Amino acid sequence: MMKHIKLLFSKEKGFYNDIKQVTGSMPGNINLYKKALRHRSASIVDDNGRKINNERLEFLGDAILDSLIAEYLFSNYPNENEGNLTKLRAKIVNREFINDLAFKLGLDKLVVTNISESSVTLLYGDAFEAFIGAVFLDKGYKGARKFVFEKVIKPFVNIEQIRKVESNYKSLLIEWVQKRKLNLEFQTTENTGQQSSHFKSIVTIDRVLYGKGYGESKKMAEQDASKLALEKINKEGENL
Repeated sequence: MMKHIKLLFSKEKGFYNDIKQVTGSMPGNINLYKKALRHRSASIVDDNGRKINNERLEFLGDAILDSLIAEYLFSNYPNENEGNLTKLRAKIVNREFINDLAFKLGLDKLVVTNISESSVTLLYGDAFEAFIGAVFLDKGYKGARKFVFEKVIKPFVNIEQIRKVESNYKSLLIEWVQKRKLNLEFQTTENTGQQSSHFKSIVTIDRVLYGKGYGESKKMAEQDASKLALEKINKEGENL
């Protein structure tokens, strides 16, 4: 209690209150949240020569978020099969959706970065995942669960609307591959017949075949191939 009282009257008061506003509870280790909101472009170096930024917390938060979303869907949608649950989770943790959540929570106002606004892509989504990692380390799994369920899902995630959104399977596949630093290749060809033309797309990951797709356009064929690749990944027990 004394620790929190001292913080309220220290130079950390403003940041402390910002974190409390986002999470709904008093932060314990304020430095975790500072690190979570520091982009690598604004890294600082500690006394041991180590760079301080949110990349490691992002790695942790990504895993925690996947787990919490899976738990929420499993508990609240008992009639959904594994495939549908996987699709719903993939839509929720989609990078663009996560980036939007960061803005809705107001994290964009707290992120420290040296990247100009015109160059910003999805760094706020990365900060959101790092923030979850910070909450987990500060409050434990139950605290992270309460934050995600009550402060994120309840006000900002409409499952029925998300269900209707068509997945961009290619984007999901690219995101999954990039996280694991794997090599993704699409080989798409057009077959022209007398009546019509169609496309065939073959997708490989590290030169291993993961899917063959077909469609009336190159985009449709690559989406079809990406969908099959994601299904193969799911069957092999990987997390999307």
